[in-house]
Amino acid sequence: MTTDDGFGRFFLPGPTEVRPEILRAQIGPMVGHRTPDTERIVERLQRGLRGLFGTDRPVYIAPSSATGLMEAAIRNGVRRKVLCLVNGAFSERFAKIARACGLEPVELAVDWGEAHTPEMVAEALDGGGFDAVTVVHCETSTGVLNPVEEIAAVAHEAGDVVVLVDGVTSVAGMEIHADAWGLDFILTGSQKALALPPGLALGVAQPGVLERAAANEARGLYFDFLAFEKNLEQNQTPTTPAVSLLYALSAQLDAIEREGVGCRAERHRAMASALYGWVEEARSGGIDVSIVAPEGYRSTTVTCLRPPAGWTGPEVQRALAERGFTIAPGYGRFKDEMFRIGHMGDHTVGELQTLLDALEEVLRP
Repeated sequence: MTTDDGFGRFFLPGPTEVRPEILRAQIGPMVGHRTPDTERIVERLQRGLRGLFGTDRPVYIAPSSATGLMEAAIRNGVRRKVLCLVNGAFSERFAKIARACGLEPVELAVDWGEAHTPEMVAEALDGGGFDAVTVVHCETSTGVLNPVEEIAAVAHEAGDVVVLVDGVTSVAGMEIHADAWGLDFILTGSQKALALPPGLALGVAQPGVLERAAANEARGLYFDFLAFEKNLEQNQTPTTPAVSLLYALSAQLDAIEREGVGCRAERHRAMASALYGWVEEARSGGIDVSIVAPEGYRSTTVTCLRPPAGWTGPEVQRALAERGFTIAPGYGRFKDEMFRIGHMGDHTVGELQTLLDALEEVLRP
């Protein structure tokens, strides 16, 4: 899908490259956000979004970054004490938000690059007095995929515990089944696997979270889940929507429908498989590069790699930039030790292979 406009060379793990036709969709006319025009847009969006999230529930559309709905999850869904599963920078953010909201977060931390197992979550919940668990499905800072379905199951077995999920780099890149998996709240952002410009946060809350929100007078105003629910009954949003981004979202959901959610997920799996295969071949050819996430817990949308000795993540990034490709160094404390490739959104195996060919040229001793 590489075109004359240069699409197919931008592989950040967010923001993701946006196809020119999706960018052009934003130039639709301004319309009143309390008019039938906007209501028709929101109604149309709901159909496609429910398919992406695997839900029969309404999907919230908020004009914010995904961090906004992370805070909303805490403010609406946590009564007092929350177990935060921390294995990277973005799972750490959930704990920071809970602390900033005056709640009592307890971190269940594993090394960056590792995943949480249902067994360790069940053990931590036993007798701990927790009423909520936060978990990042795909930790963008490490490329680790947590088993959220199994984690949700053990959390619910522990009693009246809700599971709040960051699905920022999984929704629209993997098949998600929010209802069937028992995810009490799951959110994403527009600039990741959805392959849209930044600026929209999307999320789904189950009835149990709404019951908690109704009992919490300190849940806030801008991200009040009850306000989202009430407004969506009329195909409206609680506050002024980002109309231009809604046009882009509508165009992208049409494209996803044509491709099929399952086929889209398979394309992402194929890209991840191609990258894993490249790593094996590179290692056999003397390039000592390795994948951070362990087998069985690897994202299909972003991969974090350790470069060979003598290289830092930023050095790999700069070398590829000289060849016209954009990737990311490691994140946070691992900025120098790793580099990250986002293989999500509308990219193809062929485009990724072109990047990997350039990477091999860069790293070959």
